[in-house]
Amino acid sequence: MKLHLGCGKRYIPGYVHIDAVDYPHVDHVCSIDNLSFIADDSCDVIYNCHVLEHFKRREVVKVLAEWRRVLKPDGILRISVPDFAAICEIYRLAGSIDPVVGPLFGRQDYLYNIHYNVFDFNYLAKELMSVGFTKVNRYNWRETEHANIDDYSQAYYPHMDKENGLLVSLNIEAVK
Repeated sequence: MKLHLGCGKRYIPGYVHIDAVDYPHVDHVCSIDNLSFIADDSCDVIYNCHVLEHFKRREVVKVLAEWRRVLKPDGILRISVPDFAAICEIYRLAGSIDPVVGPLFGRQDYLYNIHYNVFDFNYLAKELMSVGFTKVNRYNWRETEHANIDDYSQAYYPHMDKENGLLVSLNIEAVK
């Protein structure tokens, strides 16, 4: 089984879609920090894109532990979050706060779209390893089975400049 957590409006064929909002393709409408309806060691892959930052700082370890619980041994967790190091560079390059407000705080256009957290590679890797994940590395979105799904794992500054722009997202894989 493959899970797409916090999928929003995006659909990835072959995945079970879980979101707090009831879009037509969502298989389970619930918060993605409680997957108690999924058995331990039952998922091959968990993918989530720009959702972990929606949890408060002190909740992150609990959320990661829950996602690890449902992964099979050697299962893969693939996470994309706004990259704080890239956000700082974008602010420096732009000389304006405008392009970084969204990645830092969320759009705040509905109840769940508020960011409570920021991550860089070292911080997120430390949190992942603290709950037992191994082989924590960056992944290239172009080399994933969901590369044709245009989501924030592919966000660049300037917008949509995927060839020359600066990747806004920190894309990390970890193994149970």
